[in-house]
Amino acid sequence: MIAAAGFLERARSLVDEALERHLPRSPDCPALLAEAMRYSLFAGGKRLRPLLTLAAADAVRANRPESEAIADALPAACAVELIHTYSLIHDDLPAMDNDTLRRGRPTLHVVYGDGIAILAGDGLQAEAFALIAREPATDDVAVVARKVKAARVIAEAAGATGMVGGQTLDLQAAGQVPGHPLELDANALPAMHQRKTGALIRASAESGAIMGGGSDAVIAAVRSWGGHVGLAFQIVDDILDVEGSSEELGKTAGKDVAGNKPTYPSIFGLERSRRMADECTARARESLLNVGLDGSQLARIADWVISRRS
Repeated sequence: MIAAAGFLERARSLVDEALERHLPRSPDCPALLAEAMRYSLFAGGKRLRPLLTLAAADAVRANRPESEAIADALPAACAVELIHTYSLIHDDLPAMDNDTLRRGRPTLHVVYGDGIAILAGDGLQAEAFALIAREPATDDVAVVARKVKAARVIAEAAGATGMVGGQTLDLQAAGQVPGHPLELDANALPAMHQRKTGALIRASAESGAIMGGGSDAVIAAVRSWGGHVGLAFQIVDDILDVEGSSEELGKTAGKDVAGNKPTYPSIFGLERSRRMADECTARARESLLNVGLDGSQLARIADWVISRRS
């Protein structure tokens, strides 16, 4: 993301500042809960999803000032990061992936126990929707309508037809649901990951396009871009689980293989998986080209997704 470094560093700072500002503190919530939520939220993640939200808002803003479009989209950007972090906390639990390392340090349940980890995840999810309902505070009918639309997009991506549904299929496929086995073939694996990982990445970009004031055609193109990038991201993730180290990834390498999880390399092989990721990125570029956004920050982010090592 070298070419986009200036924008992305500035956007990341805005997101971190807003997350710190909006997350509840004691005495409004118990001190232990506030501490646990911050432990995972500020553990040094890439902030990919909120960056997508802000990059999309910037890409579609047309004649609107950049500062205005970014300010309108910032609450949605924070919301998707809160939801993403909650999902990681829950995914790491013993009943799910049972992982002890996340972002280079012990997972939340290892430090605070399963109960507090569950509650911290629950709190982050609820705060996401409280924030997007509350901010930006305005009586502007157009902005309020965008907020409602963005909230629906994010909720659907996070829920039973999106991320939660995908995690359910993942647990079944890994043999973790007694009496409900599921075998994922070459067609079913992408469909599962479009829910589990792709849905929130797609919604991150789409909600940014909505809050940035994009037209219906532009929002649809960004949504398509997000879907392709989300799938590419998961394919690369699966490849890195095989080729990367725990130090590079900040999480336990080889976990999918050890857990007998179906992955792109296990079904398609490494070389075919790499080609599939490249094909997804090419389709993402085409989505932007069709609406004249091929020179935006979104195009540069898609290139980074393919080349990343963590």
